[in-house]
Amino acid sequence: MEPQMNAVADLTNLNPNPSLMYSTQGDQLDVPGNSNNENINPHLGQNKCDINQLLSQIMSITSQSLRDAQEKKDELESNRIKPALYQVLCELKEKTALNMRQSMDDDPQDPQIARLDNMLMAEGVSGPERGQDNLPLSPSQQNNVNTADTMALEHSDYRQKLTQIREVYHTELEKYERACSEFTTHTIHLLKDQAKTRPITPREIDRMVQIIRRKFSSIQVQLKQSTCEAVMILRSRFLDARRKRRNFSKQAKEILDAYFYSHLSNPYPSEEAKEELARKCGISVSQVSNWFGNKRIRYKKNIGKAQEEASLYAAKNAVAVGGAGAECSAVPSPMNSTYSE
Repeated sequence: MEPQMNAVADLTNLNPNPSLMYSTQGDQLDVPGNSNNENINPHLGQNKCDINQLLSQIMSITSQSLRDAQEKKDELESNRIKPALYQVLCELKEKTALNMRQSMDDDPQDPQIARLDNMLMAEGVSGPERGQDNLPLSPSQQNNVNTADTMALEHSDYRQKLTQIREVYHTELEKYERACSEFTTHTIHLLKDQAKTRPITPREIDRMVQIIRRKFSSIQVQLKQSTCEAVMILRSRFLDARRKRRNFSKQAKEILDAYFYSHLSNPYPSEEAKEELARKCGISVSQVSNWFGNKRIRYKKNIGKAQEEASLYAAKNAVAVGGAGAECSAVPSPMNSTYSE
């Protein structure tokens, strides 16, 4: 019996007070009949002190200098338990990696940026500057080169303002790209440095770069959108609101009138005839079509004056071919014209 009593006494010495329990009022131990709980568990106050010290160190990180931070980093690099810490972080990451894989898909390009790029390209703000690409002109562009030069001279103010918008756009775009590049480069260096302590894969670094670029893309959208608005306002002021009706040259008007009155029975030129007239007059095919449509309307409204013009052009045509009498009889009278709208 004596050995058994000694064993019981030893167990009792391990926990001399079986009624020891946690207090419902806080973290301290509640011992009946003993008001000084720290004497029972002296390590509890030390743990609290360690936590407070750790929190104070965390809060003071922002006020540390780069030299102090480098010293702390060197201490961590040379710490003997760093491999164990890295292994624990790898295990924790492995548990959460399955939930993160759902958000690792690549995001498609913003369609709004593509639309804005197309608008800026069409207006000559982005891409090669108009008039500087030295590309060969097509035959239709060669035919309309005089008209284009005239329009360019009339809207020189528009071209000057558009050049200013283009310069501002490219300057701001260069600033945007430089800031985005600097920020992403700094982030890449920072993550690679942190990868020495915690597990960071190259794919995660690329993902972070994509997130940063997507954040910066809102600035890019705002820049391109404001540029498009500026171009639209400029166009409405200089091209739409101040657009003048340019009359055709005297030679072009005579060519069109001569064709109209010589085909008075059917004043609807074919597409081939329109192209030929456009080439002779130095205008576009659509302008020829519009002229004939307006001419037919005016002819029907002013039939008397149109008859005099028809006779005049018939006489000129007769003199030109040397058979005035035959040509005059060949031209139908405006009153007897058979065409209808």
